[in-house]
Amino acid sequence: MAAKLKIVLKRSLIGRPDDQKSTVRVLGLTKIQQSVLQEDTPAIRGMIRKVEHLVSVEELEQ
Repeated sequence: MAAKLKIVLKRSLIGRPDDQKSTVRVLGLTKIQQSVLQEDTPAIRGMIRKVEHLVSVEELEQ
């Protein structure tokens, strides 16, 4: 079974470029300290890479 990623928004989106804001929203995050579970796919990894300075990521084995 595929691994999951726990993604937590750690920094504010105020003053960030629109592309970073939209990437965080597509990941499912709207508030600081909010966390979501996402499948570990190349697309999700690419989005995380784009906003890695705003989020923290933990790999969960299932």
